[in-house]
Amino acid sequence: MNQTGKNLFSCDTQHLYLLKQLFMMIEIGQEAPKFTLHDTDKEKVSLSDFAGKNVLLLFFPQAFTNVCTKELCSVRDDISRYSNVNAQVFGISVDSVFTLKKYKEEQQYNFPLLSDFNKEASAAYGSLYTEWILEMKGVSKRSAFIVDKQGKIAYAEVLQRAGDMPNFEAINQKLDDLNAL
Repeated sequence: MNQTGKNLFSCDTQHLYLLKQLFMMIEIGQEAPKFTLHDTDKEKVSLSDFAGKNVLLLFFPQAFTNVCTKELCSVRDDISRYSNVNAQVFGISVDSVFTLKKYKEEQQYNFPLLSDFNKEASAAYGSLYTEWILEMKGVSKRSAFIVDKQGKIAYAEVLQRAGDMPNFEAINQKLDDLNAL
């Protein structure tokens, strides 16, 4: 208790949920956490809409930053590779749909960007910084997940350093393997 008699550790329900999720680890073979987010056209997109298809989720810290742009542009330039293995790609960040729309237009991304503005998907996937650069809190960690056709996690990579890139060689190999099944 503090001097005003309020509990210093009280949290509202959303903050408690986010704190709990921060310490969860995603494991290969577990059911993928469900989510519904808005895309750059303000349409709702749910992971469950893609049942029966392999899905590559790429969480990234911030639109318009160098490493994020490099990562997503490499996916954009190689999108036929993902189409050829029947994989849906999504870029996900805590940026607003408005910011992501401008970013997508400027970079000519050919896959959906989803806004996790409320940080629930990033937290559910264990991909949320408690503190990032410039004292920003609640920014998505750069991470990559493959959700297989059965809705299970087939690949998981959560990077602690925002300057690191996902292992696209391993991601592509896993997508090739899943497509062969």
